[in-house]
Amino acid sequence: MPAQQPAPTLYEEFDERFHTGRCNFGDEALEVLYTGCRWAEGPLYVPAWRQVVWSDIPNDRMLRWDESTGAVGVFRSPAGYTNGHTLDREGRLISCEQGNRRVTRTEHDGTVTVLADRWQGKRFNSPNDSAVRSDGSIWFSDPDFGITTDYEGHRAESEIGACNVYRIDPASGDVTLVADGFGGPNGLVFSPDERQLFVSDTRAGQIRVFDVRENGTLSEGTVFAEAAARGEARFDNIRFDADGRLWVAAMADGVHCYDPDGTLIGRLVVPEAVSNIAWGGAKRNRVLITAETTLYSALLSVTGTHPTGPGRPRWTS
Repeated sequence: MPAQQPAPTLYEEFDERFHTGRCNFGDEALEVLYTGCRWAEGPLYVPAWRQVVWSDIPNDRMLRWDESTGAVGVFRSPAGYTNGHTLDREGRLISCEQGNRRVTRTEHDGTVTVLADRWQGKRFNSPNDSAVRSDGSIWFSDPDFGITTDYEGHRAESEIGACNVYRIDPASGDVTLVADGFGGPNGLVFSPDERQLFVSDTRAGQIRVFDVRENGTLSEGTVFAEAAARGEARFDNIRFDADGRLWVAAMADGVHCYDPDGTLIGRLVVPEAVSNIAWGGAKRNRVLITAETTLYSALLSVTGTHPTGPGRPRWTS
């Protein structure tokens, strides 16, 4: 009989800090919460509901998984080819709608408010991911992924002619361009102390980091990580844990884990190309992974930061 192959491990260590930080302690395998999507993105754990909301973009629907029962149902359909989701300071759902080319807020009564759909009178390309700062400002990326074909949106010409990152002022609702020069800005997240903004650029194969000034503007930015170090990696969304490590959805190369100094110290091995990740559960130690057709989960020993504000401020630049 042929020799049995060892079972694949969930963790791969590149640096001892992955082990000493207990990043490879927890479940030994991924749990499948749901499969059957065309292309899954944008997982978000909503504590008040004890549910995970995510997007099945080509099917133009948002799904939800109930933590207490395991049931999965449709949250919204059609959904404007929605991609990324987060929560604001009041626990309301913020969504980036690729098809409708806008950023919206779902109110507590279920109605939808448009927060931004234009910059200087021109329609956005296809908002992708957002982050809410503790001052209530909403920052979002605007690549052209939803207008290049009809698969994840509606084919159209870019009115702005570039792919940028924007900020919505919490008081006035004014939209400001805060960072440009991207090939395809995608995931974005604030460092746990909110002094820096990290943005992944899928087409450039980079994660860039910007200092956040007192007036809400950004520095020029530097490169934090390069996907070229791993041949199969392409960066999508990004999330911090409470100890300042950056976890990255790296497409065919699984989920990367970076030390605060930018060193790739390990990864989670995932059988499908990873689009997005999020933290969930009562202790925020459940990593939620959307990958091609599937929503995966695993309980880890590390704890993620909360999407609506700073975690423990242990980040050092």
